[in-house]
Amino acid sequence: MASSGAQKLSCGALRLQHVGSNVEINGWVHRRRDHGGLIFVDVRDIDGITQAVFDPAQSEAFSLAESLRSEDVIQVVGTVRRRPAGTENPRLGTGEVEIGAERVVVLGRAKTPPFQIASDENVDEALRLRYRYLDLRRPRMQENLRVRHRLVKAIRDYFDELDFLEIETPCLIKTTPEGARDYIVPSRLYPGQFYALPQSPQILKQCLMIGGLGRYMQIARCFRDEDQRADRQPEFTQLDVEMSFVDQEDVIRVMEGCMVYAWRKALGIELGPFPRMRHAEAIARFGLDKPDLRFGLELADVAPLFAHSEFTLFRTLASDEKNRIVALRYPAGAALSRRDFDALTETAKAFGAKGLVWIALAADGVKSSIGRFLSDRLVEKLCAAVEAERGDAILLIGDEYAAASDAAGKLRLEIGERCKLRDPRAFAFAWVLDFPLFERDPQTGGLAPAHHPFTAPAPDQEALIESDPLAVRAQHYDMILNGYELGSGSIRIHSPALQRKVFELIGLTDEEIAQRFGFFIEAFDYGAPPHGGMALGIDRIAMIACGETSIRDVIAFPKNQVARDLMIDAPSPVPQEALRELSLEVRVPAAKGERAGSG
Repeated sequence: MASSGAQKLSCGALRLQHVGSNVEINGWVHRRRDHGGLIFVDVRDIDGITQAVFDPAQSEAFSLAESLRSEDVIQVVGTVRRRPAGTENPRLGTGEVEIGAERVVVLGRAKTPPFQIASDENVDEALRLRYRYLDLRRPRMQENLRVRHRLVKAIRDYFDELDFLEIETPCLIKTTPEGARDYIVPSRLYPGQFYALPQSPQILKQCLMIGGLGRYMQIARCFRDEDQRADRQPEFTQLDVEMSFVDQEDVIRVMEGCMVYAWRKALGIELGPFPRMRHAEAIARFGLDKPDLRFGLELADVAPLFAHSEFTLFRTLASDEKNRIVALRYPAGAALSRRDFDALTETAKAFGAKGLVWIALAADGVKSSIGRFLSDRLVEKLCAAVEAERGDAILLIGDEYAAASDAAGKLRLEIGERCKLRDPRAFAFAWVLDFPLFERDPQTGGLAPAHHPFTAPAPDQEALIESDPLAVRAQHYDMILNGYELGSGSIRIHSPALQRKVFELIGLTDEEIAQRFGFFIEAFDYGAPPHGGMALGIDRIAMIACGETSIRDVIAFPKNQVARDLMIDAPSPVPQEALRELSLEVRVPAAKGERAGSG
């Protein structure tokens, strides 16, 4: 492409000070309009939009402008001038000026796009992902990726100021028990042997601490072969941090400071101190260990109110302290019809509840699914428990403590969504602390780490590991934002004996420990410092910062909800020659109703 000799500027750079200058801009045709013999073409690049005006007096340029279509790639050369009074566009940074086009070069013609590029109207996500290169031209996606860039830059700047080293860890490692399936990579040089892609750099960053490096961070790529959700991807990016000679408070202070710094630098928003709560408190107040603090509607324990109730189900539940009866306020919920409450009951069941009791505080009296069991005094106490008023509804769920809490917590989020209490532009950070160290594996019934097996027990609870492991609390902490877990961290085990004991408690044999973690245990024998760290999900951080509800909208080339890349059509078959070189044979499971090997 030959140079025009004019000053080359981006499409978002022109201002009044450029009036009279001869300039060149390059970009895509955003819109083209014919008005009274003049042709107006909005030219767009990532920096903005500039209006170019084509006059019939410039016959060659005008003739070519008549052929332009949306998304053609063009170069425009001309003189910057002030727009006529009354035609300014205050929505554009360039809205006070325009280019009187003298020359236009078509750099690339475009077919008609499968959806509008110039607007942010809703488009089927599968279509957006199939033509992701077009979706990336849309203002929403470009702004999201710009915000993501600013966040990551701010994070790097913050840790650089604290003298952390950014160290890259390998992507071809060994399988580890991280709680999800590994992506396996066959080795050509070692037939029958495999690498794994890292679910996190956990062991490697601990080895960096044993290596004396002290303060590590990395913007790390990680991989997990698990079922997809709106806030999950098979490959994702996390901020990974580890520090030596620290306690839990040190790590929390550094990580909270990181988010405060990133929000200030990337978004221009000042954050206050993050509230903290223990895990048990989060479950009691919000039902979930990742509470959304943008709104109230806290859960209330009301089992004692039903201890002598005529409602047999709740009276029975109230007689056992392992159970819970939860009350939740539904603002203005009395306006719901019985059919609406029936639908809400089905929603509660989908969340794991066995049923739902509702009480509508209607203007013409109290209505309820258990109306004949309610006294005025009981309704009054329930109203006081959840701060309900006339016009509201009270929702009740009863079950075993964990099940009731979880279902009520999810129902609380549903009510918050229906009542428009979950403002996507609000940012409610929090810390949840004091998690259990172990939990029961629902499949085997054996012990499993509540998070990962490298987490240290609370300082005063190590002795309980053998006698009562489920009672042990962990030096573990989660950072929460708007009901999402941004990430988890912990103080790590640095004693080889304790680390081996935890491996044994979760069911690993001596042979498995040696095969999977032998090098790690051996490293401890050479002097491991006390250390701890954390990892935060960059994709989730960017998603919430941009007010989106799916991380796919802040990733340039994401997979869809079933882990496929629709643009490049991956995963896809591999040629037989490549499989033979890797000493692999593929056996595809037979489809339902077919015999194995058929077809």
